[in-house]
Amino acid sequence: MLLSSHNLAMTFERTTLFANVNLQLQPHQSVWLQGANGSGKTTLLKLLAKLTRPHQGQVRYHNGADRRGAVIYLHQQPYLFAGSVRANLEFGLRSLKLSRSERQQACQQALQLAQLEHLAERCAQVLSGGERQRLALARAWVMQPQLLLLDEPTANLDPQSLQLITAMVVQLQQQGCAIVVTSHQQTPLTELCQSRWQIDQGRLLCPQL
Repeated sequence: MLLSSHNLAMTFERTTLFANVNLQLQPHQSVWLQGANGSGKTTLLKLLAKLTRPHQGQVRYHNGADRRGAVIYLHQQPYLFAGSVRANLEFGLRSLKLSRSERQQACQQALQLAQLEHLAERCAQVLSGGERQRLALARAWVMQPQLLLLDEPTANLDPQSLQLITAMVVQLQQQGCAIVVTSHQQTPLTELCQSRWQIDQGRLLCPQL
């Protein structure tokens, strides 16, 4: 098991978004998280990434998922650091126990996978939408996460970027990474998912529990 939650609940302006959320995520597991707009999908992903504190309950990481970079949340409009594409990739790698040559190799592999080699020294802030999303996922890829939380990752993507992002996610899956994807429509990424979870009227429906 990578992650578990116990009785998670979130309330906004005295309205309960969801309550009594109990779930488990295993290595290799892939989930399409569905629900209406405003149902709490993004909030739940942020809770699982421990970017937000629940009003009730707790999230626990297991079997090494508490290491730095093991759980990564990727927003639909990801934040990119000031500096070059390469500098964005190298930022997270500095926190890992890797040699200089290993960091350089990982960075180069990520550039190749995302087809951003020709943009390696360009400022990340001037990239197109598809290039920004590819860089964000490449930055996650170099960390070799155990759990990847993808919040509407394919919205408004061009076909090339969608194909490259899907290929990177598939490679992570093959290495044991679990994924949770939110999307309002079926995409190549949702087609990778083995199960569907749904937030409905404040409850999370998880078929495997």
